[in-house]
Amino acid sequence: MKVRELAVRDAYEFTPQQFPDHRGLFVAPFQETALVEAVGHRLRLAQTNHSVSRRGTIRGVHFADTPPGQAKYVYCPSGALLDVIVDLRVGSPTFGRWDAVRLDSVEFRAVYLAEGLGHAFVALEENTAMAYLCSTGYNPGGEHGITPLDPELGLPWPADLPPILSEKDTAAPTLAQAREAGLLPGYEACQAHYATLRE
Repeated sequence: MKVRELAVRDAYEFTPQQFPDHRGLFVAPFQETALVEAVGHRLRLAQTNHSVSRRGTIRGVHFADTPPGQAKYVYCPSGALLDVIVDLRVGSPTFGRWDAVRLDSVEFRAVYLAEGLGHAFVALEENTAMAYLCSTGYNPGGEHGITPLDPELGLPWPADLPPILSEKDTAAPTLAQAREAGLLPGYEACQAHYATLRE
């Protein structure tokens, strides 16, 4: 398993080894040992999510109140998507910065994002499937969003794909509006939470 730290602190890319033979292919997109070596603690698994999206669908930028927040380990079992992680933690050295990784069913790369980071993706092919492991379950009162079309963020959505968004994501505030409203997680609170996970 190859591991690379992303431009956003506390986010990582994982590229697993593939084992093809005359029957097809075997790959393990999630390997606990590699994750623990990278982030310093195990991923508590509370929920798995699976979505299937039309080409051009953008989901996100989503994040949760931290603590407890919601860490995610994401991969693409079918199709292709551009996965985007945004640092929404006020006070972080990488606040407002994003990084993007292509996830697909060719390389089977995965990304991990810690609690407090924002997550979004765009489906690059029809019927793209996305699977993610979540450290906490669905908590509607503690989940929020930033509009993925915020010009201040300038996220790298493909210009040739008209975006398909939910009403909720369309109506979400900009990064500046969310910060003004006090919705964003604090970097220090997130770091304190990570420390408890490493104990």
